[in-house]
Amino acid sequence: MNIELPENGLPDALLDQMSMEQVRAMVSELLKANEELKELNGKLSDARTKLIQSEKLASIGQLAAGVAHEINNPIGFIFSNFSTLEKYLQDLFQMLSAYEQAESELGSSPVAARLRALYEELEIEYLKDDIPSLMNESRDGIQRVRKIVQDLKDFSRVDARQEWEWVNLHNGLNSTLNIVNNEIKYKADVVREFGELPEVQCLPSEINQVFMNLLVNAAHAITAERGTITLRTGHEGSEVWIEVADNGCGIAPENLSRIFDPFFTTKPVGQGTGLGLSLSYGIVQKHAGRMEVSSQLGQGTRFRITLPVRQAQPA
Repeated sequence: MNIELPENGLPDALLDQMSMEQVRAMVSELLKANEELKELNGKLSDARTKLIQSEKLASIGQLAAGVAHEINNPIGFIFSNFSTLEKYLQDLFQMLSAYEQAESELGSSPVAARLRALYEELEIEYLKDDIPSLMNESRDGIQRVRKIVQDLKDFSRVDARQEWEWVNLHNGLNSTLNIVNNEIKYKADVVREFGELPEVQCLPSEINQVFMNLLVNAAHAITAERGTITLRTGHEGSEVWIEVADNGCGIAPENLSRIFDPFFTTKPVGQGTGLGLSLSYGIVQKHAGRMEVSSQLGQGTRFRITLPVRQAQPA
């Protein structure tokens, strides 16, 4: 809101009663008040945007948890039925072996000839090799689906009540990697250089959101045919640190000081909201931590998150 003087200036009667210094002081105070109002308005707008984004993330988390729950039920009985099917197949193969022995005892009778012809027509030898292979691949697929469902539940924290918990950050990194795998697998190889970490007191769903933002940004920064994203962790005194580094395009020096500003993005129009890093920075601050970045054009970017192991006074 801008405050302007009347077009004809201050009334003559008022000017007669005021010195020029008083007029300047009054104008200065008005301008200062105007700047304070602008700053307050900006903070309110920023807070509103973060609140809306937080509500969206909460809704996405609930949706992911619901989907995971619905998928988990049919996967459970499929897995159970699959184990039973494997046992049945073993019994059938055992019976088939008994028939093969009986066939050899029939000699050259017409019955033996028909059995031999049917055996070859159905390619029983091939089936005996292929069926176990198909079963193993199917079991592997079901286990992968179960792992994805579990990672969805871990990521969204279906049981989360915004309570501070003691968690293993490596589990959070791994489950988040599985969630964003489709963003990364075609663009980069992920290298894990994990150190020893104690359990950390945090809000797991929010920390996972920070990991997701950094991993997706790292994948988007890789412009070569294929790049590398390196995850490092370590423990120093009462703090732990997590690094997400890529060998992508890097960030221009003039932009480094602005990347945590709301709505600032170096991505093309329509490809980024400019809120991911801003929200991540706010989450890390909420955890009494630090978020640092170093980057060189053409060589890549490294984000480092430092968190206290124990919260002094959880909000």
